[in-house]
Amino acid sequence: MRLAFSTLGLPATDPAEVLRLAEAHRYQGVELRCHAEEPVHPGITLVERADLAAAFAKAGVEILTIAGYAKMCAPGDDGPVLAEVRSLLALARDLGAPYVRVFPGAGSVPAVEADPTAVRRLTALAPYAADLGVRILLETHDSHRTGAGVARILDRVGHRSVGALWDVLHPWLGGEEPSDTLAALGEHLAYVQVKDVAGREDTAPLPLGAGALPLGEVLARLSESGWDGWLCWEYEKRWFPQAPALPGLLTPGREHLLQLLSYAA
Repeated sequence: MRLAFSTLGLPATDPAEVLRLAEAHRYQGVELRCHAEEPVHPGITLVERADLAAAFAKAGVEILTIAGYAKMCAPGDDGPVLAEVRSLLALARDLGAPYVRVFPGAGSVPAVEADPTAVRRLTALAPYAADLGVRILLETHDSHRTGAGVARILDRVGHRSVGALWDVLHPWLGGEEPSDTLAALGEHLAYVQVKDVAGREDTAPLPLGAGALPLGEVLARLSESGWDGWLCWEYEKRWFPQAPALPGLLTPGREHLLQLLSYAA
């Protein structure tokens, strides 16, 4: 398995610094948070995109994902949501990233009632994603935190250009066992976000291995299934400013994941 980290754990950081951290701490990829307050967003120019892609390619660090915030289940017109995701897909294509992350985001609408909205939107977006060679990943998050909830949508979309991102926190919060999450997501699974927290009532980020999330079990189940994709550490310091800074944790985090993988092999 290959290892990446998310820039959500960093302040709005120049991509050159992100690259330096990836190289210094021996991560093969990065997940780029895509927001107007970040250096990387759909408003950057074609020249900026080309320069960024070239810098990452030269360093041998993969831009794994453009991590957007579009909500597939959100109430309202489809048009703005479709336009937002298309802009993220175009950015991913230009940067050489294979994935775009989106959220369910049903809000106050019951999840099952919101499923058709996501199915309709993702079905409309799938051919465009396929044309660009980018895959849309619906994350286990918020209104659809379990693998079963995400799979309900993806099974109905039924397109290879739409898949799943397994954030290990949310199915655990929803009471779903790792083996059940993996079974539900099945062929939809593109990669896995790892993290650690103290408990269900305290989700402030902790160094990997310092909390309660069953990371060893997750990796064991993945290994048993023969899955061999990316693991991306999402350290949510952006929402918890009191958390320790990410850079000093990157090497110990990588070593912890490698140790768990050796146990799981």
